[in-house]
Parts: sequence; structure tokens; C-alpha cells
Amino acid sequence: MYRLDRKAFTIQSVESAANQRAYWLSKSPAERLAAAWYLVCAAWNLDTAVPQRMDRMQFSIRQHDL
Repeated sequence: MYRLDRKAFTIQSVESAANQRAYWLSKSPAERLAAAWYLVCAAWNLDTAVPQRMDRMQFSIRQHDL
């Protein structure tokens, strides 16, 4: 689907960055979320096909007294 070339980073001009913004704004929200999810998975070395589960031991539910 996507492929991240880690050696292809360059310094951009302002005009080039504006073109990137226009490109991503032309995509649908679902396509932008899919690309963002791919980048998160690439950064954290996760499998893109396996949904990640939240560790429920890190959170607690409390009832607030009124």
C-alpha cells in the first residue's frame, strides 16, 4: 500500500510544503487517516493489519460523588 523510504528526506522550500498540504487536503479523510495509521505503525514497528488493543490496566474507572 504505502512504502516509507527512510533515506529520501530533503529540506523543503515553503512552496513545496504548500504543495504537500494541498495534496493531502485533496485526499478524503479516510485516505488521510489510513496514511497516518501507516506512519504510526512504521514509527512503532507495528503490523498495520492487526488492530492494537488498549491496555485497560493503565486506566481506572471512578465514580465521582456529587
